[in-house]
Amino acid sequence: MSIRIQALIGAALLCAAGAADAHHSFAAEYDADKPFTMSGTVAGVEWSNPHVYFSVNVKSDDGAVKRWRFEGFPPNMLVRQGWQRDVTVKVGDTVTVTGWLARGDANLGAVRNVTLPDGRKLAAGPPAGTGGR
Repeated sequence: MSIRIQALIGAALLCAAGAADAHHSFAAEYDADKPFTMSGTVAGVEWSNPHVYFSVNVKSDDGAVKRWRFEGFPPNMLVRQGWQRDVTVKVGDTVTVTGWLARGDANLGAVRNVTLPDGRKLAAGPPAGTGGR
């Protein structure tokens, strides 16, 4: 095999490894046995692939505020669930988020549903362990 072909194969494998690392399984990142429900004020929304993230400032019982980051569906799946970019969830909105805690990050969660300020509940992520089906 020529050096050129070996280099192309090597580059392809590196690209594939990076893509595989960038997208993870639910079970690798989140614990389906650790559900949560939290309410707080939206501090930021990131509509990007492969997942939308939003940050919420959550006040604990002792009054301390912690910023949580939540991972949801990809943007196209949120749109199919009824979400609109820059409309559905905005900085300053008070929301309630349900989902599952991350295994390795104390302030990260996978979203299942978001209850909006007007009381509507929208899906924002898959049920635990379904792989997004």
